[in-house]
Amino acid sequence: MSLTKSERRQRIKFRIRKIVSGTAAQPRLSVFRSNKEIYAQIIDDVNGTTLVAASSRDKDVATGTSVETAKAVGKLVAEKALKAGISTISFDRGGVFIPWTCEIIS
Repeated sequence: MSLTKSERRQRIKFRIRKIVSGTAAQPRLSVFRSNKEIYAQIIDDVNGTTLVAASSRDKDVATGTSVETAKAVGKLVAEKALKAGISTISFDRGGVFIPWTCEIIS
């Protein structure tokens, strides 16, 4: 019996999370893309806290095409990360095929 789309994505997500884990020294960048919005979080998995978050719903992000919005979210999360003293991260694609919008953020 074949897996459904959501079961397949969940299985891939668990496989990735076995390898990618965020620490205080090198937190994890998690990207989620819905049909309308894009969200990015920098997470410390050891303490279970979100250190930095940005999304296309923020007032600082200019709207436009999805590529322009992804660039703006990536720039915003990078600025917030530098202010928080974060220089290196691990990229977590969340079980989703990495489309161009997620590549732009990373």
